Amino acid sequence: MLSIGSRLVAALLAAATGLAAAASAPSPSVFVEELTWTELRDAIAAGATTVIVPVGGTEQSGPHMVLGKHNVRARVLAGRIAQSLGNALVAPVIAYVPEGRIDPPEAHMRFAGTISIPENAFESTLEGAARSFRRAGFRDIVLIGEHGGYQKSLVRVAAKLDREWSASAVRVHAIEEYYRAAERDFPALLKKQGLSDAEIGIHAGAADTSLALAADPQLVRSARLHDGRAPAAGDGVRGDPRRATAALGSAGLDLIVARTREAIVREVGRR
Repeated sequence: MLSIGSRLVAALLAAATGLAAAASAPSPSVFVEELTWTELRDAIAAGATTVIVPVGGTEQSGPHMVLGKHNVRARVLAGRIAQSLGNALVAPVIAYVPEGRIDPPEAHMRFAGTISIPENAFESTLEGAARSFRRAGFRDIVLIGEHGGYQKSLVRVAAKLDREWSASAVRVHAIEEYYRAAERDFPALLKKQGLSDAEIGIHAGAADTSLALAADPQLVRSARLHDGRAPAAGDGVRGDPRRATAALGSAGLDLIVARTREAIVREVGRR
């Protein structure tokens, strides 16, 4: 039989072990796919009633950037936006989006690896995801997307479901400020840093590449970026990425997070 002193020591050790385990336990994730269904249920019940649905796209981004750039960036940014809101979770990224005609190919479809789906299939996917999240108990479903071409689809789906659900407390929000911050506000910031419009570009140039470097440097082939060769016709690049940096991209990510967060708070506040 243990003495009182031995029992006390054992109790202290057990308490210390419990505290150490609690301290080392990971914080609950904001990503839906990293939660169990009961953890998700409990998070919603505790007030995490906003879900962000990030939409990316799988497309060529020149010889120096990977095909999944938009998907990684959308996930990183959505995670940061959710954390800044404090009551939001993030859905899995939608990586299959309309990218143009497949046969004969147009736009990015002329390059290997780009994936395109019909617009109606894309909108059905968005709608199905939103209906699923409504069933789970979310009250605000936020759509954000990396492409200009499908912004109208985000708006259309949000408007359709809002009409259908007008008698309920659930709303769908197409937050176009996410895309505008990347395509308008960030280039304006880069121009103040001395970059030209020709360098900033509109696809895989300095702006796009800087954001990718900041989101995950593994998205960019550094050796190809700094081989001294300017992008050539047929490379799939519209801009010049050679002066892109992670530091510039970090400022861009901060800008996108801030603008998007403001827009979400404003839209949800209109309830």
